[in-house]
Amino acid sequence: MIGRIVGTLIEKAPPELLIDVNGIGYEVSASMTTIYDLPQVGAQVTLYTHFQVKEDAQTLYGFIDKSERALFRILIKVNGIGPKMALAILSSMSAEELISNVQESDVTALTKIPGVGKKTAERLIVELRDKLGQAAKTDLFSTPAVLRQVKADPRQEAEAALISLGYKPQEAAKAISSVPMDASSSEEVIKAALKGMLK
Repeated sequence: MIGRIVGTLIEKAPPELLIDVNGIGYEVSASMTTIYDLPQVGAQVTLYTHFQVKEDAQTLYGFIDKSERALFRILIKVNGIGPKMALAILSSMSAEELISNVQESDVTALTKIPGVGKKTAERLIVELRDKLGQAAKTDLFSTPAVLRQVKADPRQEAEAALISLGYKPQEAAKAISSVPMDASSSEEVIKAALKGMLK
């Protein structure tokens, strides 16, 4: 099991990262919450990881702190919630918002997450209420996300990231078009677009 990696951030292509660890490039899938909190390309980063092995793939998921990894591991234990959907959930709302929506049985809020329909939202509420309620009483979800700038065409990167998170191309394009042009990084564009779609 790979539990943590420390290396140089080589590429940011949300939701994918490339981390150089002693000459070996690790491809890591991450939520937008983690990507918001990363330094710029070229800096050293530490990611807590979850390594998943399937018959046809081996995937490394990276998280800015242990709390987000713990939440990811809780989510993927829910019937019907795979790693990709777990990342979409973590990208769409904060841990605090997720806990609140689950505790308040807010199906409408949860169905705004890409790929989450009414039945899945109801399942999340039933299966997560106790687990997230207990986690909320600890310091598990105390680390805030911080926006950082990324060099590249932010709007194109943002649109690609939204599509990879499960939104349809036309939905992603429409959401990006509503974001003010002064957004200077893909993370800012994605965050603004997600907020717009979740209203």
